[in-house]
Amino acid sequence: MIAFGGNALFDSLLDDLLEINVLGSAPQKSDFLGRFPLTSCNFHGVRCIEKERRALLKFKEGLKDPSGFLSSWVGHDCCSWKGVGCSNLTGEVVKLDLSNPNCYLKYSSSYSPDNSSCLGGKLGPLNELQHLNYLNLSYNTFSGMIPPDFGNLSNLHVLDLHSIDYPFTWVSDLNWLSGLSSLKFLDLTCVNLSLATTHWLQAVNMLPSLLELHLAETELQTIPLFLPHLNFTSLSVLDLSGNFYGSQAPQWLFNISTVMELTLQGCFFEGPLPSMIIGCNLRHLDLSFNEFNGEISELLVGSFSRCRTSSLEELVLLGNQFSGQLPNSWGHLNNSLRTLNLQSNSISGPLPTSIGELSKIEKLDLNSNKMNGSIPKSLGRLTELKWLRLGGNDWEGVLSQDHFQGLSKLKMLSISSLNRLFFLNLSPDWVPPFSLKQIIITDCNLGPKFPKWIQTQTQLESISLTNVSISEAIPSWLWKMCAHIWELQLYYNQIGGILPSSLVFPANVMIDLSFNSLEGPLPLWPNVSYLYLANNSFSGTIPINIGQIMSKLRSLDLSSNKLNGSIPSSLVKIGSLRYLSLSKNRLSGKVHDQWMGEEMNSIDLSENNLSDVFPASLCSLPYLFELKLSNNNFFGKLPISLKNCKKLVFLDLGENKLSGSIPKLIGESLLSLQELRLRANQFEGNITKKLCRLQELHVLDFAQNNLSGPIPACFSNLNGMKSRNHSGQETFDMELVQKGRKLTYNQRIIQFVNMIDLSSNNLSGGISEDITNLSALVTFNVSNNHLTGKIPQKIGDMRYLETLDLSSNNFSGQIPLGMSSLTYLSHLNLSHNNLFGQIPSGNQFATFNESIYEGNLGLCGSPLLTKCEVATNEEDGDHRSHNGDDKEDKYEKLGLFVSIALGFIVGFWSVCGSLVIKKTWRDAYFEFLKKVRDWIIVLVEVNMNRVQRTIARD
Repeated sequence: MIAFGGNALFDSLLDDLLEINVLGSAPQKSDFLGRFPLTSCNFHGVRCIEKERRALLKFKEGLKDPSGFLSSWVGHDCCSWKGVGCSNLTGEVVKLDLSNPNCYLKYSSSYSPDNSSCLGGKLGPLNELQHLNYLNLSYNTFSGMIPPDFGNLSNLHVLDLHSIDYPFTWVSDLNWLSGLSSLKFLDLTCVNLSLATTHWLQAVNMLPSLLELHLAETELQTIPLFLPHLNFTSLSVLDLSGNFYGSQAPQWLFNISTVMELTLQGCFFEGPLPSMIIGCNLRHLDLSFNEFNGEISELLVGSFSRCRTSSLEELVLLGNQFSGQLPNSWGHLNNSLRTLNLQSNSISGPLPTSIGELSKIEKLDLNSNKMNGSIPKSLGRLTELKWLRLGGNDWEGVLSQDHFQGLSKLKMLSISSLNRLFFLNLSPDWVPPFSLKQIIITDCNLGPKFPKWIQTQTQLESISLTNVSISEAIPSWLWKMCAHIWELQLYYNQIGGILPSSLVFPANVMIDLSFNSLEGPLPLWPNVSYLYLANNSFSGTIPINIGQIMSKLRSLDLSSNKLNGSIPSSLVKIGSLRYLSLSKNRLSGKVHDQWMGEEMNSIDLSENNLSDVFPASLCSLPYLFELKLSNNNFFGKLPISLKNCKKLVFLDLGENKLSGSIPKLIGESLLSLQELRLRANQFEGNITKKLCRLQELHVLDFAQNNLSGPIPACFSNLNGMKSRNHSGQETFDMELVQKGRKLTYNQRIIQFVNMIDLSSNNLSGGISEDITNLSALVTFNVSNNHLTGKIPQKIGDMRYLETLDLSSNNFSGQIPLGMSSLTYLSHLNLSHNNLFGQIPSGNQFATFNESIYEGNLGLCGSPLLTKCEVATNEEDGDHRSHNGDDKEDKYEKLGLFVSIALGFIVGFWSVCGSLVIKKTWRDAYFEFLKKVRDWIIVLVEVNMNRVQRTIARD
């Protein structure tokens, strides 16, 4: 079973896919193009104008057309060419429609953008087509800049340049739109507008006739909070989804009174919504995948209080942060709302009885919230309801037949309760009023038997009864329903018995019976594309003809069973296979070296008894990004062909007998690696510095090998160890030693693990101080080596460290005091080194016991019994204090005497020395002294005469 949980966007897309199958049609962005009137046709009575024919051929020259989409573009009558429409009066080209939905459909299920059904190449100008009013180039893979000359097509009413998911096309600005004053429809979805992000709004605001504007996924980074003048007097559809604004939603977005459809999916808008935002003409509002918050009842009721009536039919708030309880009254929404999607918010409380007032509701989705309590029976009054999802909450109580009595139109039912306090009390003889196409019941008390009422649902196409305590064998009536079922999920139960050896399914079926008690031989079911039978007790060999009979397999998971024998060669030759897990069985022998699955992404053959050299042909699979061969008996050196696995993200070859040096080609060619595990092999030699080029690497496990030499100082450049989140696509688990224990990390958790484990090797030298640059490292284990030197002083900068193991080395010096700031540190081992000095105190160090310091005879302080040389009583303290003061006084006196002596010498020779050497200075000096003497004598005589006269007068 492949788990995709945790990816809300994927789940939403999957839900849309399910809705297509249940309700019979795909969600449409607009039906504008279908209803737009065009006076054009391929009229054979009027031939096209020659200069326009030449312009079309010139336009074609820049395109790539591997499928021959434009093969009809020959001859003189361009009006008969595919995609070209001419006026039935003048022969002028008025329509060019090269939209290619086949490209989109095939591209969406392919890992290569180079799809043979897609038009590609560069777009050229169409200046000669001055009467063109319809230009649709959507759903292709054009590249390069969109010609600004398109702005010269002044008669255009429709311009649709909707690209495939990747932004292959781009614009330098949107000023050329000013020439399209008649434009009514503009779609630039997935066109890169990042260079126009500053003035894009001013450009489109100059289009007064615009009815629809689609700018989803266009790399726009900013949106003005204020717009002085809104020129969108006719705009009815606005789609700005998938752009990363990251600010509060501007008020003007909700002030466009003519807008009927507003879509702002995934714009990272945050905070509360602007007050009283909802326009009274709005019919469709999609704010999914943002960070809006606030009381849900205020939004649902208060925003419509100023409207006499409400036109709102669809409200989608999926993936936000709205909280509070649903309202007890729905106001004007009672008679208009058809779709309410509140999935993945923080809505709490019970489902109010007022839910029965939504008389026109067709789709209700409350999945993944915090709702609790019982489900009211008023739910049964929703007579128009077709789609009901109540899963991922904490419901309690009983769901009975009364809850469904009026739901005659229900096609999809999904319910689960995380607390498992929810029971389905439905009579075995009950005949429901509805005819479901899809049923999903999870984490409820439904068993121990399969509910018999399901066999009355003759239109069922998808059945999911997971973790519902069913313990009986799968009944025959359920197998009979498989003729028209495309999805059957019964995992996490206690279902036993033996599966039928052959069954007839429709094409592209998904069957998941993982985590049960099934036994016996493996079945062979043609037409099944996705088969998950993991964690059961199947035994025997994998049928040798599995590749011929199940030739449409895309995913196969047979892990954790009791299968033996070899891997059939027919299995590795299934060209459509993308995911293969045969781990934790008893398979043996060699691995066939003729892998042919060109779409293969993930291979897990771990924990078997396979014995072979590394299968060189594995790296001929161009899209392989996960490879797990751990816990087998693979031997020999890694082949040069490994360099061809350039898309590998996950590589686990641990617990084998591989030998030789770690190839430099890993660091030269496998630049996408995020997890690299070579633990417990026989690798030797130095660790190549080429590994430092792996900028995405965040798990590095080379423990228990024979590696020697130093730890590359350039490990400090591994940027993957400096980030806490990694956007991996892994589906396999990885076993890692963390905190002294072997733990299994699933695909969700492994993305948050940053670790380096080089333990139990023969490494020497010291640890570079720069290793502390790996600020997000969680585990650092270099125990059982021959490392020397000091512990890096800045190790306290590695603030996310949880595990640090430096034991059984030759480290010396003191334990850095900065280590006490490692507040996440829960596992520390410094034993058997040559450390000395006082053990730091405080924070995590107060929780460690003495065993992590043993073998370091120079350490002292808590928690060791060895005390450091510090004052033990007041007398010792005074004695040490006096001794310290005496020494200090001696040094102070010595410094004073030395400074006096130096001052005298410098002062004396600065004055007297100069007089001795320079005669002119000496004469001047003595002349100056003579004058000073005479001045003093005169001053004394004058003052003496003054005193004598005063005495005589008295």
